Amino acid sequence: MKKVAIVTGGTSGIGEATAKELLKRDWQVASMTRNTGEKEFRGDVAQDADCRRVVKAVLDKWGRIDALVNNAGTTKAVPHPDLDGLSAEDFERIFRLNVVGPFQMVRACAAALKSSQGAIVNVSSVASVLGTGSSVAYAASKAALETMSFSLARSLAPEVRVNVVAPGHTRTPWHESARGAAGAAEVEKRYSSIAPLRAISESADVADAIVWLIEGARRVTGEIIYVDGGMHIATPR
Repeated sequence: MKKVAIVTGGTSGIGEATAKELLKRDWQVASMTRNTGEKEFRGDVAQDADCRRVVKAVLDKWGRIDALVNNAGTTKAVPHPDLDGLSAEDFERIFRLNVVGPFQMVRACAAALKSSQGAIVNVSSVASVLGTGSSVAYAASKAALETMSFSLARSLAPEVRVNVVAPGHTRTPWHESARGAAGAAEVEKRYSSIAPLRAISESADVADAIVWLIEGARRVTGEIIYVDGGMHIATPR
């Protein structure tokens, strides 16, 4: 019987690359998204009812869940010194999708994952340790996601492994649409000049780490894997 994975935000960027890699490895993949994709898996992770409905649809269709990849996320681009640029509502919206959403997906999948002795990978960001990224709220939400992952790794053990992949700047359609082609190229150039490996990541690089944590890493739980070209250890400049 084929193994089954749910990938949230699975129709573009890192989520799409992860889904494609799992499909190549003969997995069944449900790509959960708010706007596109298969209707039966369409849903918003910020809505608990959607999380439970999609999980039920996956179990009704394939009878099992072996992996959950919490990749869906959101942000608001605000320069960090601009404290007035973020409202309480901005924080609530970002935390709702980036922290509460993954928790709700884990809760909905927990029984099935325990039964299959499966794995969870939460997609964070190097912004969580550097205090960088698109906004203060985004960096804070990813730090919260990582702390939550540690708690879940303990509470779901020994049946379920829970790990984190934290990308640095990654070439995805979102970055180009948010900044424009010229702006995205400038950010990539600046990042590559600082990161020890002198390169940004592609979506496939991050997907490789996610899939390794799902299929391999049998004794690894509660860990953060950085896929950031070494940015988290870069010499301050």
